Amino acid sequence: VSPWDIALCATGTAVAGENALVLAVLFYTPSLRAPMFLLIGSLALADLLAGLGLVANFAVRYLLRPPSEAAELAAAGLLLAAFSASVCSLLAITVDRYLSLYNALTYHSERTLGFTCAMVLLMWLLCLGVGLLPLLGWNCLRDHSACSILRPVTKDNAAVLAVTFLLLFALMMQLYLQICKIAFRHAQQIAVQHQFIATAQATSTRKGLSTLSLILGTFALCWIPFAIYSLVADSSYPAVYTYSLALPATCNSLINPIIYAFRNPDIQKSLWLACCGCIPSTFSSRPRTSSDV
Repeated sequence: VSPWDIALCATGTAVAGENALVLAVLFYTPSLRAPMFLLIGSLALADLLAGLGLVANFAVRYLLRPPSEAAELAAAGLLLAAFSASVCSLLAITVDRYLSLYNALTYHSERTLGFTCAMVLLMWLLCLGVGLLPLLGWNCLRDHSACSILRPVTKDNAAVLAVTFLLLFALMMQLYLQICKIAFRHAQQIAVQHQFIATAQATSTRKGLSTLSLILGTFALCWIPFAIYSLVADSSYPAVYTYSLALPATCNSLINPIIYAFRNPDIQKSLWLACCGCIPSTFSSRPRTSSDV
């Protein structure tokens, strides 16, 4: 058994457990029913399935005897669908944050829960379609020389997925740059109107910018090297390179709950109530401002 596969399986187990906790908090807390929390739930579900997919891939490779091509393709499809849904959920959260600032006055009336549910459902159907591709012919089980580093996906199909991912990341980065500009403009306007809270607003803006740096930096460090490597490499490259880049990519699903869920004051409050039945006196419930991006 490869120690790299053991590490991926262990990571998948941790990812599944952590995101299951996020889903449990969202499900059992009636107050967390806003569109924003639905998107966080979509991200947690995608990462949960990604973790289960890593465990399933390990089981298919080492525990299933005799080996089954259908099981291998199903495990690969689960991973493709889950990670696609994870990236798309991150993009949806980015779009939601942008709209909440760009259309601040009409956001709550336009972004209803029903509309968000419909968009999330459409996104998941698209990602499930991506997950079916290995079963529909996007595989190299009959021609091993055509395999990519994402076996059993072919090199050409892996290149298509990598380019699509890089385009989505470019879109996310552009949206966050626009968010940054809008947040700065709002902060300046508030500072002009209320000089006495200028310092607090500046602190809020700096916090927002640090959040942006954390989001984009983490996402880029985890995924960009693996995406670029899948463009240039194939199955003939040493497996250690693939594992060393795939492991950080999977760790992104371990980091997502920390960035998008556990840092949220409402979810923190629910966690404190669920764990110890109380809220610490030091807990801050400061309202979110337009600069808290």
